[in-house]
Amino acid sequence: MTLTVSDCFMLTPAGALHAFASKSPDESASALQALLTGERALDLSAWSALNALAPAVLADALENGWVQLLHRPLQGPDARLDDFVQHVIASLSGERRAVLASEGGFCLGRAGVPQDEADVLCAAAADYSDFAARQARRGWDGATRYVAFHRDPEFLLPSHAFVPFWVDGAGYWLILMGEPLLNNPALVELLWGLKQAGTRFGALG
Repeated sequence: MTLTVSDCFMLTPAGALHAFASKSPDESASALQALLTGERALDLSAWSALNALAPAVLADALENGWVQLLHRPLQGPDARLDDFVQHVIASLSGERRAVLASEGGFCLGRAGVPQDEADVLCAAAADYSDFAARQARRGWDGATRYVAFHRDPEFLLPSHAFVPFWVDGAGYWLILMGEPLLNNPALVELLWGLKQAGTRFGALG
């Protein structure tokens, strides 16, 4: 692949899920997370300045569809996180009903869901965090992945999906009602906003 100095890189939705899937990311995931550090998409030089492994992980990230090449800069979220969270998370649910919770059970945003219901879902997310931590201590990390509940016995479409991720050590749960629409640039925008506001929300995790 031939790159120009003006070419920039950005995570894809799949890349965002991969990069932020662990509380303790490995070196490759940390390099990918660095793409969401700035206020705009980074070229290879700027990315490498933030993480020296960037050139080494680039080819594999492109091959796996975790990173996309941009021929012009992309501006990051410029709104206050609490102002745009509800709009971003709504587009990730087939029913436009979603909740963003901290690992500790705080409601950080909701869309199409009454506050009482959101609080119950956030409490459930905190319980799943505790459950996953217990299982990890026993040697099974499968519980740290996704959780889905179904009303029908065919398991075709979940009624609720719980998606965990970590930003700068702070845990979050994205709770989606109906079909999860995670292959959506809004997921990258959400994580980019959380990354930029990590200091503010980190204490809530």
